[in-house]
Amino acid sequence: MPYKETDTVKLYYSIGEVSEMFDVNTSLIRFWEKEFDVLKPKKNKKGNRLFTPEDLDNLKIIHNLVKEQRLTLDGAKKYLKENRKAVKHELKTEKSQFSEIENKLRKIKNGLEELKRKL
Repeated sequence: MPYKETDTVKLYYSIGEVSEMFDVNTSLIRFWEKEFDVLKPKKNKKGNRLFTPEDLDNLKIIHNLVKEQRLTLDGAKKYLKENRKAVKHELKTEKSQFSEIENKLRKIKNGLEELKRKL
């Protein structure tokens, strides 16, 4: 039986990893943590921030509102407060679409690997 690749899902991400994901400085992540009460990363004994996938979802929303839609911090806070359910639904829909694309790509990859073995 051939080795099967599995995706590794991390439970926690460091602030450095998060800042790379969003292409922002770590100081901006810390600033957003203070400004937005939905961001509550855990901290280890050393005080290092550990972000959960839920924190990443919230950061995606904040990043979109502040950096892409150009809302002020107060505007983003107000938007989050008033539209929290709608925003969460949009995130779930986006994740679902991403999963579908990921599954299609896996099928293509497996098909190509099968073709390669036959040649």
